[in-house]
Amino acid sequence: MAENIEVDETSEETETEAPAAVQVKMQKHRRIRHKPSKRHRKALTQVDRRAQHPLEDAVRILKNFASAKFDESVEVHVKLGVNPKKPDQQVRGTFVFPHGIGGEKRVIAFAEGPMAEECREAGAVEVGGPDLAKRVQDGWLDFDVVIAHPSMMRHIGRLGRVLGPRGMMPNPKAGTVTSDVAAAVKEFKAGKMEYRLDDGANIHVIAGKKSFEAEKLVENIEAFLNYLDTVRPAGAKGHFMVRASIASTMSPGIRITLPY
Repeated sequence: MAENIEVDETSEETETEAPAAVQVKMQKHRRIRHKPSKRHRKALTQVDRRAQHPLEDAVRILKNFASAKFDESVEVHVKLGVNPKKPDQQVRGTFVFPHGIGGEKRVIAFAEGPMAEECREAGAVEVGGPDLAKRVQDGWLDFDVVIAHPSMMRHIGRLGRVLGPRGMMPNPKAGTVTSDVAAAVKEFKAGKMEYRLDDGANIHVIAGKKSFEAEKLVENIEAFLNYLDTVRPAGAKGHFMVRASIASTMSPGIRITLPY
């Protein structure tokens, strides 16, 4: 089905007033806005986006939204009262949701010798060393998580430009650089989630699927928020969790009440 788009042609000078060279540049840099789908517009009428809702009510509203043709992920977005530019106010780690997040992640592991076989038995889709690093460097990215033994980091350093922008570069703080590679493969394959602060001081995680029972979604989200409240950086001042919302892949956000 063709998408409806509207072109934003607003500018301080109109195309007819601008020189030819400027007109060409203006044409190239027009902003194209995609109109929300009918399903999305209908969902917007079902929730007051300025109001805060108890978590149970927010999950009920979310599940009542019309569903897409696939099982949408349920996302949690939290605004934190920290400065992401300061090293002592970074927030990053991993969390295992009590009811999982639905589905399995594709995990690759950088390990050799007996550890490599253990990783394969744990469910890694690919295991290797320099050969695997070259494959990734050449453009193979059919995976979700990268786990590495510390001794393998010498082969992975050059992958920063490939994995870094995708948030998949192994890191000890995220539990993806570890001496027990096979155990990490099992945990991440089962749905262990990494979270990290973005440049806007926000945390974004997937907390399950829309098909989950409402009670399980509530418990997953509550568990993560309770945990997040315990990892407040020492350098953070004032209120730590400023606001939070939940959404599914194709839905508008629903603000939730934070009891912290």
